[in-house]
Amino acid sequence: MRHCIYPGTFDPITYGHLDVLARAAKLFEHVTVAVASNAGKNPMFTSAQRQHLVESSITHLPNVTVTIFDGLLVEFAIAQKAQAIIRGLRALSDFEFEFNMALMNRHLKPELETIFVMPNEQFSYTSSTLVKQVAKYGGDVSHFVPPGVTAALKQATFE
Repeated sequence: MRHCIYPGTFDPITYGHLDVLARAAKLFEHVTVAVASNAGKNPMFTSAQRQHLVESSITHLPNVTVTIFDGLLVEFAIAQKAQAIIRGLRALSDFEFEFNMALMNRHLKPELETIFVMPNEQFSYTSSTLVKQVAKYGGDVSHFVPPGVTAALKQATFE
């Protein structure tokens, strides 16, 4: 079975993430969304909350599952018997970081491919960080995130 991993912090998941995920779900028989614990990134939502927000946003994608992971992505991908890692590229500014990460992953596990997927251009400027900033000041984020995420952001306590 062709299986890929779509990793990220997803703090929170956006329509841009979901667009990349839908594209991956067309290419692979199974996609695992790997929600990174990333305590070092100081996420707004816990891993379990982020997992729930992703799960509630993907009910239309039957070949997608969601799990939480910690540690090296390549080790997780191999343990999951995945053949590839999917990474979204919004803009040229994402490329250098993603390219270097892909080269390191290839060095660690040459059998694992990295595939770059571009979202629809309407999502090219959307990021979780920007969504959180808009929500913090009471702005409408409903055009950028699913309804469950909008509700979670309205209930969130911003520091």
